[in-house]
Amino acid sequence: MIPQPPRRTGFFEHYEELIGTWRRRLRNRQQAEDLAHDTFVRVLESRSSEVEQPRAYLHQTARNIAVDAYRREDRREALALEAFDQRSPHSGDPEHFMHAIQLADSIERALAELPLNCRKIFIWQKIEGLTQQEIAVRLGLSKNMVEKYMIRTLRHLRDRLDTMAP
Repeated sequence: MIPQPPRRTGFFEHYEELIGTWRRRLRNRQQAEDLAHDTFVRVLESRSSEVEQPRAYLHQTARNIAVDAYRREDRREALALEAFDQRSPHSGDPEHFMHAIQLADSIERALAELPLNCRKIFIWQKIEGLTQQEIAVRLGLSKNMVEKYMIRTLRHLRDRLDTMAP
C-alpha cells in the first residue's frame, strides 16, 4: 500500500484572512505576509495527517511563530545590552568586539534621532545604572513620565536596530 500525502485542503482559502489579521496586529503588511508564508511552510511541512479545523490551525500556527519571533527579539535586545558590559565573557573575541562597536554605533545613531530627555534617560538608566526614581528627581519629572520616555526610547531602538540589522 502506497502512503498517501497528508490532506491539506481548506488551508489556502484562509490565506487572505490570515494576512489581514496579522497586518492589523503587526501594523505592517510585509511582516504579515512573511508570517503567513512561514505559517504555510510549517503547515505544509508538518506530518499531521488531517486537521479538522484548518482556519484555527493556521491562526494558532501563526501565533506560535509570532511568539517565537518575539522571544528571539527579546534575546537580541538582551545581547545588545550585554555588549555594553565590559565583564562580558566574549570581550577578548575580536569578532565580538567588532560586533559590539557596530552595535554601539547603530544605537548611537538611533538615539540621536530622539529628544534629549529620551537620550538622557536611556544613558542614565542603562549605562550609568540609575533608577527611574533617581532620574525623575534629576529631571524634575514624575517616575511615570521617566518610564514613558524609556518605553518610547526602547521601541525606537528596537525599530531602528531591526532596519539596520544585516
